[in-house]
Amino acid sequence: MRIGVLGGGAWGTALAQVAAAGGEEVLLWAREAEVVTGINGAHENASFLPGVALSPAVRATGALGDMAGLDALLIVAPAQHVRAVLAATPVGAATPLVLCAKGIEAGTRLLVGEVARQVHPDAPIAVVSGPTFAHEVAAGLPTAVTLACVDPELRARLAERLATPVFRPYASDDVVGAEIGGAVKNVLAIACGVVEGAGLGQNARAALIARGFAEMTRFGLARGARAETLAGLSGLGDLVLTCSSTASRNFSLGVGLGQGGSARALLSDRRTVAEGAFTAPVLAEAARAAAVDMPVTEAVCRLLDGAAAGEVIETLLARPLRAEGA
Repeated sequence: MRIGVLGGGAWGTALAQVAAAGGEEVLLWAREAEVVTGINGAHENASFLPGVALSPAVRATGALGDMAGLDALLIVAPAQHVRAVLAATPVGAATPLVLCAKGIEAGTRLLVGEVARQVHPDAPIAVVSGPTFAHEVAAGLPTAVTLACVDPELRARLAERLATPVFRPYASDDVVGAEIGGAVKNVLAIACGVVEGAGLGQNARAALIARGFAEMTRFGLARGARAETLAGLSGLGDLVLTCSSTASRNFSLGVGLGQGGSARALLSDRRTVAEGAFTAPVLAEAARAAAVDMPVTEAVCRLLDGAAAGEVIETLLARPLRAEGA
């Protein structure tokens, strides 16, 4: 199975490294000319994954047209750019689109897989999601992910193609659940970063992870996800990782907010995308439309709109007491 990767950031490069582990050539598309040159010349993505020696089987291109005729495409462009990238990519009717981007499209409130179906209605859809720091995956450290696809034969083929001794896909047919976990956890990671930045302690962060997971579950069930998927690698697993380390772009953004920084300044000072900042307002809109209570998500939206961290935290803690399962 000849694999193409759309997106030359850290995660796209790490996935290309995984797909090339058996020596089969992988073609990676990157928008940045210096990324293409660095991968093809020095076997390194110095812009987004410095210090990692890439397999010679990973080849890069700046032309989306080069993706024609490949057997599967891993979609790793930022969620807000997936529609445009897919629209410019030649995709055969039977070419699987494996969604590895995490987010909800602004304006439409569509998950990435739903966007892909609109752009290429006939292409089979799969999702790879889970607790995955790109630098660890690229370095060959043990990693497990959810691989979700409704077609069991395609799911098995993709799992066999991507699995390595240290990269383990677990099968699921709950595509929506796998996507929702990855999208919502980015927003919750910002909130946990705020807790860290404001010095509120480990008790508060653990409580926020638990209450955030309750929000993820409520929203996921409302969108047709299964609870066991949300409690798995693509939901709870990814949530715990992303809410616990400054290696997470979303968590580190939250740390800056908790320390009094402005969202505008913090976001403008980044080359990489903190996807949760774009997902939060869309997620909040979708939750309101579905009558799903998501107070942590609403709090993150207020922070991103410029509210002071202390004020937002005080408001969240002053919410009426309630039963834990409510």
